[in-house]
Amino acid sequence: MYASFVSRNPRDIQAPHAVPFRLLVVCGLGLSFLLNACETPAPKPNLPPSESDLALLKSTTLCSSESDFLKKHPVSTLKAQAWGAGQELVLPADRSPSHGDESYFFDEDYMLVGTLFTFPSGLDLNPYPVLRHTLSLLKPALEFYLNVANLSSKTSMDSSALYETGDEKTTTQYLVLGTREQPVLLQASVTIDPYVRLFSPYRHEFLERLRHPSGQKPGQQLDSQGAEDKEPFLSLQQFARGQTAQLSYCGTQNYDIAATAYQKAIASGFTNKVWLAEAHHKLGLAWEGKGQHEKAKTEMLQSLTIRPNTPEILNNLGTVYTKLGDKANALASFEKAVTLRPNYAIARYNLAEAYEPTNSRRALSEYETYLALVEGIPDEASRIALVQQRVKALKH
Repeated sequence: MYASFVSRNPRDIQAPHAVPFRLLVVCGLGLSFLLNACETPAPKPNLPPSESDLALLKSTTLCSSESDFLKKHPVSTLKAQAWGAGQELVLPADRSPSHGDESYFFDEDYMLVGTLFTFPSGLDLNPYPVLRHTLSLLKPALEFYLNVANLSSKTSMDSSALYETGDEKTTTQYLVLGTREQPVLLQASVTIDPYVRLFSPYRHEFLERLRHPSGQKPGQQLDSQGAEDKEPFLSLQQFARGQTAQLSYCGTQNYDIAATAYQKAIASGFTNKVWLAEAHHKLGLAWEGKGQHEKAKTEMLQSLTIRPNTPEILNNLGTVYTKLGDKANALASFEKAVTLRPNYAIARYNLAEAYEPTNSRRALSEYETYLALVEGIPDEASRIALVQQRVKALKH
């Protein structure tokens, strides 16, 4: 049986609320305002590499331990402060190679999961041709109007844009003001994918730093119209920690950390039922990974109580029922999953496998449907070969 896992980038933007800056969305290109948090992860689009002549992460790498980080950065140069359940270490602009305020974020397991570079007065990118070339190859993930105090040239600038790039497991974001001909960098972040949401412009923690740059007094009061992501920070942070451990973003898979993190996320609470349902779903997958199938069933059923008729959860619940020896409920779960989403290839495969011992005709039909759905998909090559053998055997 095969389970489908959630998207690596669950970004669920909420309805507008008051925030301490003006953020007026003009258009969103490539950023989903409501992403089904249970989608099967798709490969990232082929983005250009985040090549840059600006010193970002020059002396360290994501997923490094805090102890290794401190070997390269003397404690005396850093300011430590809480970051939810983790810790933020700040290297002030007057000491940093980027000449911006550098913040390094560690989770409660003392692992570097993200970094943020802030230039409260704006950094003219004309001296950085490599970074400007990278930005020229990208389309904005989000465009908006933004008023920011302390800019060296103006008190406010329009035509603001957020650009995203990265690799298989990390995302780099650039918040740029001004035109493509005269770009000004306000913030840049590099994170492992599960933590991207915590560095979104819709989080007040992200742009609030521009009002209170280190070593300066707060600038002018900014307008309080805009949109804000209201999901509890601690819940999102623990959910990201669970994703990191469960999907092996930093080293080996760790279901113990994942289960603990999802439980903490649920205890902290979510305002959106999609997030709460998915936290129970992911906790169920963690219990399944630990071989505790009754607990896995309980969490997945709880997830379906909150958000019924979700095909991915039904498919994964069917897998759990199979491992528990409950063939009837396994079949019912797979059947419902493909009824709700007829092109759900993995559920079709699981349904065919479940039918094969007792109903070869139905199994053959489901296997052939699976093959039609995954034709030409390289990642399915090994399973396609297996199914072709089974189809051949069933026909004879």
